[in-house]
Amino acid sequence: MATELRQQVRMVSSIDEMREISKSFHGSTLGFVPTMGSLHDGHMSLVKQSLKICDHTVVSIFVNPRQFGPNEDLDVYPHDLEGDIEKLELACVDVLFHPNRETIYPRGFKTHVQVDEITQHLCGNSRPELFKGVATVVLKLFNIVHPQHVFFGEKDWQQLAVIETLVRDLNLDICVNRVPLVREPDGLAMSSRNRNLSPEERTKALSLSKSLQSAKDQILQGITSASQLRESIKKIIFAESGTQIDYISICDPTSLQEKEEVKGRTLIALAVKIGPARLIDNCIVED
Repeated sequence: MATELRQQVRMVSSIDEMREISKSFHGSTLGFVPTMGSLHDGHMSLVKQSLKICDHTVVSIFVNPRQFGPNEDLDVYPHDLEGDIEKLELACVDVLFHPNRETIYPRGFKTHVQVDEITQHLCGNSRPELFKGVATVVLKLFNIVHPQHVFFGEKDWQQLAVIETLVRDLNLDICVNRVPLVREPDGLAMSSRNRNLSPEERTKALSLSKSLQSAKDQILQGITSASQLRESIKKIIFAESGTQIDYISICDPTSLQEKEEVKGRTLIALAVKIGPARLIDNCIVED
């Protein structure tokens, strides 16, 4: 019988202790994977990339309240710390940084980080506080962990663009590594929020990936009108009862500016509310 190899992950919650550990890695490469926990294979693909190219890997778990707006799902965001620790130990991660809210946002905290322009599209339209909260917590975590490499998934395309802009504009000595989106065998984009879906809602959620595949097929057939593609995507999603579309964006993958025609490299991105979960998905296409 094969024996599972695992390494006990060192779990720390204080900023000072995390900094001391990072200092102890001086002279070697440190990779960092920030998460909000409830880890799945998408998160673990980031971890695997870090383990592949870095000498040491730190994963953080922190559900950041400042990126949730009123009436969003902060209180029901999935938690599974025991399961997360098991996954990280099987992957042989060095450190889990698991601070509480008071550690990251002590009393009297008054600072935030704002990235302009690209935060005003896609998710930023309906979630105006999202990327201010993301940029603030990510910069704090970078300053605590001091990694040379950080790893983010392309499922959260806009978030990744915000972080790349933050690192570039503030001259942070950090390499941002993009990792492709990971899907379930039936095509559903992996997300911690999938855990909050009922079996019926999960089936409805497949309409996102189906609509993206349909759009890709139409583009291959020569249909490049953004308005026509949006209508096709909308039809597939609305065929499932109870779906609420936040946005369907056909845009430039760098600026996130909307396009009228699919010309050159193009991002198609969706956000759809199904039951208790707001789900996002995307794909890159070429005309």
